[in-house]
Amino acid sequence: MVWRGQNNVTKQRRISMTTRKELTEAVGARYRTSPRSERQKILDEFVALTGCHRKHAIRTLSREPAGALEVASRNSVYDEAVRQALVMLWEAGDRVCGKRLKALIPVLIGSCQTRWRWCAWWAPAGRRWCRC
Repeated sequence: MVWRGQNNVTKQRRISMTTRKELTEAVGARYRTSPRSERQKILDEFVALTGCHRKHAIRTLSREPAGALEVASRNSVYDEAVRQALVMLWEAGDRVCGKRLKALIPVLIGSCQTRWRWCAWWAPAGRRWCRC
């Protein structure tokens, strides 16, 4: 709804996003199944309620509702022992970004070898550093 406020400035009533989505779903279903003569009336009501442009309302109401987005699961690249070793190196490197961590890993492993000993008995394939 548009009205004139102080200083003759037009104001528009705001509708929350959840209300707008619900309204679009309900009115859109009715809009898509109705004949052309009723579509014009539905469109007029929708434009009056939301305050959007008529062409935008036509595109929004004509569009089929989108389904829920599926999040693709990714296979893990590293096993748990390698992940823990990477986390330890990342924290030893003061949590730098991955690009810098890649260059820093040889330096960190070199310093770990001098201070710590390799724990082949703890992790499979001897992939764990620790202070034993």
